[in-house]
Amino acid sequence: MTDRTPTPDPLILTLAMDPDTFARFDALRRRHFPQALNHIPAHATLFHHLPGPNEPGIVETLSAMTRTQAPPEVAVTGLRFIGRGVAFVLASDALSAFRARLADAFETSSEGLTAQDRQGWRPHVTVQNKVDPATARALHAALEAEFVPFRFTAPGLLLWRYLGGPWERRASFAFG
Repeated sequence: MTDRTPTPDPLILTLAMDPDTFARFDALRRRHFPQALNHIPAHATLFHHLPGPNEPGIVETLSAMTRTQAPPEVAVTGLRFIGRGVAFVLASDALSAFRARLADAFETSSEGLTAQDRQGWRPHVTVQNKVDPATARALHAALEAEFVPFRFTAPGLLLWRYLGGPWERRASFAFG
């Protein structure tokens, strides 16, 4: 007999942003992402698919590791044309090193990582996707013409459950 108990949907880990930075990115996302497809707020993903059944262990790992991590400063360094959309490029040595430590912890634990989460990490915030390439090129040019690099301090992480489109917020973890 086969166990037909549904497996919990996967988890997604994103970077929390200060209120002003989040509001800036989320307003752009609401304005430029196709409304019918925009089920989630602006975000910078650290891990795309952590195993849902292991949520208690993931929460335990995140709680322990974020407590000892100072809030990282993140630079918004430019824009990236992504074919059918536009993203802001993020850079932070401290955040990249922290994400690498998390990846090691998840890879060596029972959680494991998907191929997507094992490959190189290129932090970004997507404000437009799934549009005609010409529309994306036009937005990229317009945003790039007025872009001024800036920095923000990330207060922590957010854990979400993927629900086939929308996400459900499960937990937040403060740095420090």
